Amino acid sequence: MSEARDIAVVTGGASGIGAEISRHLLDAGYEVVSLSLAKPDFTHTRLHSVEANLFDAKATAEAARDIAARYEVSHFVHNAGVIRPASIADTSVDDVQALTQLHIGAAVTLTQAFLPAMKAAGLGRIVLISSRGALGLANRTAYGATKAGLIGLARSWSLELAPTGITVNVVAPGPIGGTDMFHGIIPKGDPREQGLAAAIPVKRLGRADDVARAVLFFSDRANSFVTGQTLYVCGGSSVGTLVI
Repeated sequence: MSEARDIAVVTGGASGIGAEISRHLLDAGYEVVSLSLAKPDFTHTRLHSVEANLFDAKATAEAARDIAARYEVSHFVHNAGVIRPASIADTSVDDVQALTQLHIGAAVTLTQAFLPAMKAAGLGRIVLISSRGALGLANRTAYGATKAGLIGLARSWSLELAPTGITVNVVAPGPIGGTDMFHGIIPKGDPREQGLAAAIPVKRLGRADDVARAVLFFSDRANSFVTGQTLYVCGGSSVGTLVI
């Protein structure tokens, strides 16, 4: 079990994969701060909530300052994400800029706010949630580019921060069933859901707890020799061809 002073900030921690990550961290003894548009629909004595719109750079900076002033953050999990699928012909620059702020800009702003406490403690764990889509999927210009950007951030940051005791890693999920993001692409009950599961080498869709367990691995204080890495939690779909 983690020590009581392990404080993890989870963006998008109120629902979907983020909520599952938050629950797993709480079960492991962490104190968790959910940074989302809304409060989580579950409670815990070690769960706190900060509401902010991470599409808004100013609101993100204000939330970052607020959290850093109140908590000595040791763990940061940047999970918040949106797809906004579109063909290249229909992709808008506004969508590219919006997802750049949400996926990359927010990661930079929040990490900068939390680094002083991590460096002072000589320990920090940063986990960025990318996507199997970073390897390429049709109709994912804005999403694929910005999720791939998180992998670049982690590789650069890991080199800068390794001497300070801070690790930076990436979890890249494949299709995760039962989430609003997934069903925003494939509605519940759509036959494509079964077809997609059949196309994945392990013959099933992912679950939110599959992702949460990977985050716990990278978050563990004992795993200090793993940094700059990307773990695809995708049932083998990153090895072959996947069409959604």
